[in-house]
Amino acid sequence: MSEPMLSVEQALELVLREFHPLEPEEVPILEALDRVLAEDITAGVDIPPHANSSMDGYAVRAEDTAGASLETPARLLVIGGVPAGYVSEKEVSPGTTICITTGAPIPPGADAIVKVEDTEAKGEWVNVLAEVEPGHYVRPAGEDVRRGELVLRRGTLIRPPEIGMLAALGQKRVPVTRRPRVAILATGDEVVEIDAPPAPGKIRNANSYSNAAQVIKYGGEPVLLGIARDRVGELTEKIRAGLAQGVDLLLTSGGVSMGDFDLVKKVLAAEGEINFWRVRMKPGKPLAFGRIGDVPVLGLPGNPVSAMVSFEIFVRPVILKMLGVTERERPTIEATLMDEVKHKDERRHYLRVRAEERAGEYRAHLTGGQGSGILSSMVKANGLAIIPEDWTHAPAGARVQVLLLD
Repeated sequence: MSEPMLSVEQALELVLREFHPLEPEEVPILEALDRVLAEDITAGVDIPPHANSSMDGYAVRAEDTAGASLETPARLLVIGGVPAGYVSEKEVSPGTTICITTGAPIPPGADAIVKVEDTEAKGEWVNVLAEVEPGHYVRPAGEDVRRGELVLRRGTLIRPPEIGMLAALGQKRVPVTRRPRVAILATGDEVVEIDAPPAPGKIRNANSYSNAAQVIKYGGEPVLLGIARDRVGELTEKIRAGLAQGVDLLLTSGGVSMGDFDLVKKVLAAEGEINFWRVRMKPGKPLAFGRIGDVPVLGLPGNPVSAMVSFEIFVRPVILKMLGVTERERPTIEATLMDEVKHKDERRHYLRVRAEERAGEYRAHLTGGQGSGILSSMVKANGLAIIPEDWTHAPAGARVQVLLLD
């Protein structure tokens, strides 16, 4: 194949075009945590449902406190009390007051609260030591949310605050987007299971587990298919078995470059179609994308760093789109690159860095060797520094964009 390498943007556009938000499902409210809301949520009630006190104190008519001070307190008759969770059956009339606790509904006739610190109890009377205005320490009905208001939009990631709001709205079950099922298949005669003893020429299957962890992190469900040897028949069988499990995306690692034993492209072309297989980026140039039947297939590179970086750039936004997330851009900062990078080619480089803030500015330090097999550099990194395609090298002190991983 002599097709030119695509830019990252071109490749990502082609990939994302093939995906759409998945169907919704309802789950119990606590199972909705870290899920994506599938429908708009509109308030059916005011929150709070009634005007209430934001302080412990006394419910009063504000005009009864006019001119009140330490020297000239207003003297009011206490006619009752109302704790949170109850409603006063008595009305505050001129010259009277009702003792109230935080959260209790405002009694009829009252329009303000005098906090307990500004009063002095005298048996059945109370001296008010400060003048208050109408509405003082009163939380009006609907102060937080008004009935009919759009409270949470479809596509919102549900965090603990959203769980609290859903509970306040009485939403015991929550409509969320179904989690995408992502099949993951490692390829290569050199790859063995992670509990296999080390042997000459063999490497453990780190890719399946790092990619599966990424799937979980971004909201999907991984379906581990194991390892396919460098045999067309075995690879084809494994892929067909994975597709039969009702997955929304198939990921492979390895077998997508130009060697005689790189078979994923061949099988993908034979079983379905291949759209592209090279992207102008490092690490991660060999990246195959196509489709087998109704299932899109992404062939990631075999080197562990390449597989993880390619996942972050391409698979993460795919999963988020299937979940219905509209804001899919990764948080980015500008930082000063603290280490020189020489001999850069014409691909976009993603450097593993540790970004730290000092005196209001970010500095990005390389986390070690940048070879695509140095997984420890990913372990130490909290970001990927982007070195543009047209740079021939990246000098120390250069200002770069950093995609934040954490």
